[in-house]
Amino acid sequence: MKRALIDNWALFLGMLGLMVANGLLVTLLSIRGAELGFSSLTISIMQACYPLGALIGTITVPLLIEKVGHIRVFSALASMVSVAAIVHILTFDPYSWSAMRFMAGICFPGLYVVTESWLNAKSENRIRAQVLSVYFIIQTIGPALGTALVAVPDPSGNLLFGLTSVLMSVAVVPLLLSGNRAPDYSAPDRMTVRRLYTVSPMAVLGIILMSAAVASWFIALPLYALYQGFSAAAASGALVAAMIAGGLVQYPIGWISDNTDRRYVVIGLCVVATCAAVWMAVDTAPARTVWGFAIIGGATLPIYSILAAHANDHLTPGQVVPASGTMAFLQQFGQVFGMLLGPNLIAFGGGRGLQGMVIVVSLAVIFIAVARRVRSEAPAETGEVVHFGAMGLGQAGVLQAETVAAEAEAEAASEAGAAGRNRQE
Repeated sequence: MKRALIDNWALFLGMLGLMVANGLLVTLLSIRGAELGFSSLTISIMQACYPLGALIGTITVPLLIEKVGHIRVFSALASMVSVAAIVHILTFDPYSWSAMRFMAGICFPGLYVVTESWLNAKSENRIRAQVLSVYFIIQTIGPALGTALVAVPDPSGNLLFGLTSVLMSVAVVPLLLSGNRAPDYSAPDRMTVRRLYTVSPMAVLGIILMSAAVASWFIALPLYALYQGFSAAAASGALVAAMIAGGLVQYPIGWISDNTDRRYVVIGLCVVATCAAVWMAVDTAPARTVWGFAIIGGATLPIYSILAAHANDHLTPGQVVPASGTMAFLQQFGQVFGMLLGPNLIAFGGGRGLQGMVIVVSLAVIFIAVARRVRSEAPAETGEVVHFGAMGLGQAGVLQAETVAAEAEAEAASEAGAAGRNRQE
């Protein structure tokens, strides 16, 4: 593990800076937009530009990495997201802010692809799980720290945007100064959505629905807290609590998922989310906001990882890598709708619209999981859940998929070698 930290310190440090900056920016834009008088519809459209850009980024950036290399792409994308943060200081209209969110959406998935593919290529099989654990910790802690920074006093209104730009610019420095050479990279083939649906309908439908739900409350929670009378600092604190709750439960839930039918785990998590949302709809007191969304965060954030693992359980080793790109695309597709809906649902139904959305989506996923459980049994052999944080939304699943594929290929090679020795004997 010590060797893994030494070999990959530049990427870990750079990724931490990027995750902190992204967590700070996504929350800051919602709160600052509300302070500038942007309507809920305007804020939702602005935030939805991020996954729209990510739909392009998840497809084009891997091809760009293959053409010009990891370091050049990482440097260029980090520079562009730094520019986007500065533009938010220079302008105060929703059009330029939306354009910058779109550009950030293109860039951040590419930064995730660079980091994940680099870590995978640089990690030996015996320490890959430890590297993944460090990467997950960064994806969990980074956005939470960034969101918490919204509470820092900013009388001028420019300090936090400037801090975001600084973090993004500094993040590229360790990578450029490290002695590590970039690994070879080939853009993975893509699997069509229709083909993935024939393999695992639950993964396709579940990822779209839950990505919409998570993106909805993730973007709308600070605005909902402001609607409830919270200060900006307290509103960001509510989101931090939900993110931390989601991070803390991922490993135990992942362990349970690895030892039972994953569909039962998804059903259980959706039941918990439904109960929490019903509780918050019945009692809309501001005191319920933090605890209620902490439960919702703990119940909904792990579901993507479980659905991705459920899909991988039904794939051959050669299908795992292209399927991960398709699942990332579906995730961004769902987030577009979630970010459009979330802020606009806050005041609906007397302040119960956001809770109602969580209830509807959770019940829909429960129905899908039960229907699939009735129609098919769980696979005899399953892989392991690899966890991804709330902000690892650009290409989440690539490192997991490459890891599964590499382990499967190593196992196949070992079996082939054993068979050859047996024939010789």
